[in-house]
Order: sequence, then C-alpha cells, then structure tokens
Amino acid sequence: MSFSHRIASRDDIPAIETLMATSMAGLLPDVLTPEQVAKSNASMGLDTGLLDDGTYFLIFDGETLIGCGGWSRRRTLFGGNHTKGRDESLADPKSEPAKIRAMYTHPDHVRRGVGKLLLDLGEEAARAEGFQSVELGATASGLLLYEKCGYVVIEDLSEPDEDGVIVPIILMRKSL
Repeated sequence: MSFSHRIASRDDIPAIETLMATSMAGLLPDVLTPEQVAKSNASMGLDTGLLDDGTYFLIFDGETLIGCGGWSRRRTLFGGNHTKGRDESLADPKSEPAKIRAMYTHPDHVRRGVGKLLLDLGEEAARAEGFQSVELGATASGLLLYEKCGYVVIEDLSEPDEDGVIVPIILMRKSL
C-alpha cells in the first residue's frame, strides 16, 4: 500500500495522543493481561523531545492518521515525557546506537506495512546522521514485526512494578 508521511510538530500532539490511546486500547489486550495494559501507560506515551528534534513521523492513509513513530539521537530508550529514568544526552553515532521510539499503529491498519514504513524512515534518518546501529525497547505487540525486520533480542528489561505487575520490554538491536 502507498501511504504518505511527514515529520510531526507540536501542533500534532492531540492527534498523536488520540492515535496512541486508540492503538494501546485496541492492540495491547491481545498480548497483555488487563493489569499489564493498565500499567503500560507508565512506560509508553508521547515524548515531545522527538517532536522538537524533528525525528517523529506521521503516517497517513489519505487524510487519516494511521501511524506514528520515530527515532532519536538521544540515549533514552523508551517512554513518554512522564517516564522515569530518561537520559536526554546525545548518543555518539560512532559508538552508540540511535533509538527507534514510540511506534503506534491504528488497530484498523495493522499488518499493512505501517510499522515497516516507520522503521524504514527511522533507520534511514539515523543512518544519514552516521549511526551504525539502532535499538529499541520492544513491547509484546511489536516483537514479531521487529524480528521480521532484522532486530535481535539483546536483553529482557522487564521488571515488576510496586504491585508486582510486569509489562514486557525487550531490548532489541539492528546493525544499519
């Protein structure tokens, strides 16, 4: 399928947040327990730094926003503005990987190439800035796509929260 894309701006925040919520509500229950879905908001969401850096893409089918995601030259692996443990310092392209970040697809458009397009856009942009590899924090809903696109599992970063609920996050990497 052919979709259009563009770089997101802060003006797109309401549409991005709506798509993220729709994606999480529609896709996460297929792979997570209700408790894990509820806790996913702590590790997922919008990172406005990606918008400010010009590294976040929007995917459209006609005029309809159906996907969003991007990449980062910063060290933070995953999460929104509210996520603990962020590191906004810049990665060294010669020795550190870029990060693929915050990928969401509308549930009505899964398995149509939206996720692959987002990966391709992010990987190409990271490669153009001299990065030799990319990594991401995979959720249960994206793991199969990432494996099919050449990412390999490096480490399971999943940890129980204070209630003992574990939301899976798998560190994956790919050479560019």
